[in-house]
Amino acid sequence: MTTLGNIESNSNSYFEALATAEQRALHSFFDQHVVEDDDLGYFALDEGDYNALPAHLASRVVHTVHGAMLDEF
Repeated sequence: MTTLGNIESNSNSYFEALATAEQRALHSFFDQHVVEDDDLGYFALDEGDYNALPAHLASRVVHTVHGAMLDEF
């Protein structure tokens, strides 16, 4: 049963990170990434915090939500 608990926990952390990324993307020029982590499960990461994502983070991105703000006005 421990495995089932871990799956549910990872699933919950993924959907929480996804919701956070989607909410942030609405108000950002930058892409929002859902990143897998061994300790945290999943977390949302704002691409604007980095010039380019370091390789150790880029390799763990499992989903990207594109920033919704446009600066073309």
